[in-house]
Amino acid sequence: MLKFWAKTISEQKITRDLMYKKFEKYTGEFSLEHLIEICHELDIPTPILTKTHINHLAEFNVVRFKGLDFVESIDFDYLMIENCSD
Repeated sequence: MLKFWAKTISEQKITRDLMYKKFEKYTGEFSLEHLIEICHELDIPTPILTKTHINHLAEFNVVRFKGLDFVESIDFDYLMIENCSD
C-alpha cells in the first residue's frame, strides 16, 4: 500500500494535514500524479516537482516544498510530505 502524510506548516505548526493512501504497490517512485492528487485534496496549489524533490523523498522519506516551489501564492510556509508506506 502506498501512504504519504502531507501537511502544510505555518510558523512551525501544522495547519492542514492528510494521510494519502492508494492501494498499489510502492515502487519507490513519487510521481506528479500523486502530488497533484494530494494538493487537490488539501485544496492548495500544486508545486513544481523536481528531481531533487524525488531524490529527497527516496533517500530521506521526507520532502519539503517551500514558497519558491509554487507558482501561485500560498498561505503557509511549506508543504511537507512524508513517506509512510509499508
